[in-house]
Amino acid sequence: MGPTARWGITLPLRGMPLTDQRDIVAALPDLGYTDAWSAETNGSDAFTPLALAAQWSSQLRLGTAIAGIYTRGPALLAMSAATLASLAPGRFVLGIGVSSAVIVEQWNGVPLTHPYQRSRDTLRFLRAALAGEKVTEEYQTFSVQGFRLEEAPEPPPALALAALRPGMITLAAALADGAITNWLAPGDVPAVRAVAGPDCELIARVFVCPTGDAEAARAIGRRLIAAYLTVPVYAAFHDWLGRGEAMTPMREAWAAGDRRGALAAIPDQLVDELFVHGPPEACRERVAEYQAKGLDTPVIMIVPGPGMDEADAVRRLAPA
Repeated sequence: MGPTARWGITLPLRGMPLTDQRDIVAALPDLGYTDAWSAETNGSDAFTPLALAAQWSSQLRLGTAIAGIYTRGPALLAMSAATLASLAPGRFVLGIGVSSAVIVEQWNGVPLTHPYQRSRDTLRFLRAALAGEKVTEEYQTFSVQGFRLEEAPEPPPALALAALRPGMITLAAALADGAITNWLAPGDVPAVRAVAGPDCELIARVFVCPTGDAEAARAIGRRLIAAYLTVPVYAAFHDWLGRGEAMTPMREAWAAGDRRGALAAIPDQLVDELFVHGPPEACRERVAEYQAKGLDTPVIMIVPGPGMDEADAVRRLAPA
């Protein structure tokens, strides 16, 4: 890992079965894609799609964005990472993160406490475990007694940490190889880069709806923005970026249970800043703006518009 221009895609595509995506994945390097990154919310898990992608392409760098540090124990994270690293030697990045209170507490029944400390402890454990060390350690947020991987991967996978504010970004720069961020505009990248420093790879998922129907795209973007950016950690991120005042009407309506009012309170300008839409050529140019501002790895998340062929969108969003 390191500061270099890359072009990523989120797998699996959501509009077709995972098993039908082999030919698409195999073609990605020839189209100019360098990376494929998974996501994990309430659909596919973070690791299984990448295990398939590792067999379908021998060139792509693969990464999890992200595997949760509360919903998996530290040893299980290490085992899953070691397995992927053995399937894709030298081209797997284990991206980890806190996730959200909904996923951790409401869906998995795990208390979400001390997220900074848990992230720090998990990174330290993973460094040791993935290097083949026997780990016996009383960390602040968990303890490990006598764990050693049966077979440590060679080379060990790189590590990346989901980071939305200075504390986590600084931690990523200190203990990981990269920082993963989300829901930011190109103009926000310099603020993140200033905290991360020049040697920390910056990775960001960029939501892209390649359609010329601006009204339909903005309606989709509003729903996503309302769902994501009312979550406290994202709200705090945008407070830090300077959007708190612009987002206050949306947050207040959402907190009052007025979902329709929350959507109506999101101005077009905010949607256009954070949600990439337009003809595919314009979308490519917009994603390239992130790189021009200091992002190393944009990871496109295709958000289907009405009647969109996702396979065709992958081809048309490939780097020029």
